[in-house]
Amino acid sequence: METIMNYLDNMFATLPKTEQIKSIKEDLLSNMEDKYNELKSSGKSENEAIGIVISEFGNIDELMKEFDIELERDELPILTEDEVNNYLKVNKKWSIFFGTGVLLCLLGVAQLILIPQLIADGFITGLSEDIDDMLLIPLFLLLAIATAMFTYAGMGMSFGKYRSVEKRFKLPAHLRKSIENKNDSFHPTYTLSVIVGVVLSILSPIAIFIESAINENASSYGVVFLLIIVSIATYIFIYFGWIKMSYDALLNIGKNSKPNKENI
Repeated sequence: METIMNYLDNMFATLPKTEQIKSIKEDLLSNMEDKYNELKSSGKSENEAIGIVISEFGNIDELMKEFDIELERDELPILTEDEVNNYLKVNKKWSIFFGTGVLLCLLGVAQLILIPQLIADGFITGLSEDIDDMLLIPLFLLLAIATAMFTYAGMGMSFGKYRSVEKRFKLPAHLRKSIENKNDSFHPTYTLSVIVGVVLSILSPIAIFIESAINENASSYGVVFLLIIVSIATYIFIYFGWIKMSYDALLNIGKNSKPNKENI
């Protein structure tokens, strides 16, 4: 009977969730159970009984015609398992590229502060007096790499059917269940990432206080450590946050998803 119930769920998966449809589904399930038990009692095997029941009750169009129900059919895209997996893969790649890009931007700013302080403290010698202008070279290099990453990630996200997930779509029942399981499994990791990111963000200014307490002239090192810690926290937020948003978009429960009663 579990096979029949799963088949029935898939039959009604794309239909509106109205009281009338719900009542029809319950009546149909009752009739299918009666027919299944009757066939089993007559000596039919499990597979034979299921096959006969599905063949007699498995046409949703004839069923709706019998009950004189007109359904408004739309052309919403139905996501396949490959499309769902590719969507999650693309979003994960996007989070890596975008998170790394933001991290590089912050590190570029950090080196503007770090290198002059290292020179002032005598850790780096033999550089010209025009070092301030030279520091712009690694900054622009890091910004260029970050911009390339942003561009690549943006082009990947705007490709083909991946955009349909952010609009209206249909998701088969078995895929929804699979995504729900993945989302539940990922939730503890996501929660931990948020905690770590928040803690790092809150503790980041401590680096300035510690450096100032050790040496009043070394507060620049504290600022550098602050930027490094913030960059790591930002990467964590982006990477794990975007993966969570991907699951939410597929399940149509995120803030960025449009409500759609026809989605399943």
